Formats: sequence, C-alpha cells, structure tokens
Amino acid sequence: MTRNTFHPTWPQLSGLQTRNGNELIAGTVYCVGRNFSEHACEMNSPIPKEPLIFTKPIGSLLVGEEAIVQLPAQSNDVHHEVEWVVALDKGGKNIPKNEAWDYVAGWGVGIDLTARDLQSAAKKAGKPWAVSKGFDGFGPVSRFAPKPTSFFPMHLEDYELELTVNGQTRQQDKLSSMLFTLPELVHYLSTLFTLRPGDILFTGTPAGVSQVQAGDQCRAVLTSNTGELESHLNVKITVVK
Repeated sequence: MTRNTFHPTWPQLSGLQTRNGNELIAGTVYCVGRNFSEHACEMNSPIPKEPLIFTKPIGSLLVGEEAIVQLPAQSNDVHHEVEWVVALDKGGKNIPKNEAWDYVAGWGVGIDLTARDLQSAAKKAGKPWAVSKGFDGFGPVSRFAPKPTSFFPMHLEDYELELTVNGQTRQQDKLSSMLFTLPELVHYLSTLFTLRPGDILFTGTPAGVSQVQAGDQCRAVLTSNTGELESHLNVKITVVK
C-alpha cells in the first residue's frame, strides 16, 4: 500500500530576507488579544494585566497586497480586526525587552478575521476559540517593509492603523495606544516559547470591529509618522459558491 506524502509549503514573507540573504519563510503566527483598551471595552471584556496570547494556523496566512477571503459556511458573523503585524528574523528564549528590536525583521499591516458568533459561543461554553480565528485566509497580511537600518522606536508611536470597508472608515488608531509595546510582547512571548526566525506577531486591534459581508472591499493601511503610506492591504470578501 502506498502512502501519500504531504510536503507543506510555508508562505514566504515577501519583502523580507534572512540575515544570510535568503527569503524569510513564515513560522508560527502569534496573536495578541485586547491590546487596545477601547477594543476590550467594546467587547465587554476586562483590560488584561498581561498579554493575552493565541495562535492562528499557518493556513490562515495570506501574504501580499491583494487577497480574496471566503466566508466560511460555519459562521454568520465574521468581523474584521486591523492590526500591525511584525516578523522576526532571529529567534531566542527569554529575550530582554531592551534587545527585542534586534530580533525584528520588519512589519506590515494585516487583518485578523474572526468568526464572532463561533468565538462567543465557545467563550460561553468555556471552550477554546481557536476555530473562530483559524479558517483558511483568516490572516491576510500585506507585503512586509524591512526595518530601516537607522531605526528609532519612538518614531513608531505615531504610526497609525486604519481599516475601511467599501470606502468607509471603521477602525483607526495610533500604535501608541497599544497597552503592551512590541518589546514587551516579544519578551513575554519568549518567556513562554522559543521564538524562531519567520515567526509573526499580530499585535492587537483598535476599537471599531464589525461584520463583513460577501462583496465587501476591505482596505487596511499602516501610515508612518510622516504621513506616508507604510503598508497597505486590499481584501475582497466572498462566499463559497
């Protein structure tokens, strides 16, 4: 009897390279929940005292400036969550906060799509809500911009996230509103897991999450502190026919 052998192809993080010049390949997709206080409030959830971490399966990841996402038949209430997405090009354990930026390869903008009805039902039943976050294509991300060689973390404080649906703004906030900074998140994650090159971190979403429908055109952008477009992502929402 012959066996079929599955050879997975992990997505390339377009725009980024490893330290020896090869294309950086995606690793684990880590996500942070309730990292903006106003979003925690709109979800009627307490503001966390330490980072709330979950993961997405690699099949949820789509990398590029354009994506098509199909709504799953299992959900009737899928929401958008725009996020700053950071990729690592170096791994480690127990990374000090003051060294965290040395592990960053670059960043982009993404959308953490969430089947809110499935998530709510799982929470009420005291069950994990990984399914609500993990459908195919539920983690589209733009091309990545490499970390500048002359990089100053304070510049990122005025970077701004925005998400529009059919031209109407639904989410907008600055990275300075994050409850836990990127160095705090990298440090915390590395105390739990050994981080590796290609690992990705969705850093949390601002307030304004809401439902998307088939036919919607979502546009996520990350704007720099000088007002220039840093990253952009266009996502078309469809249904399985």
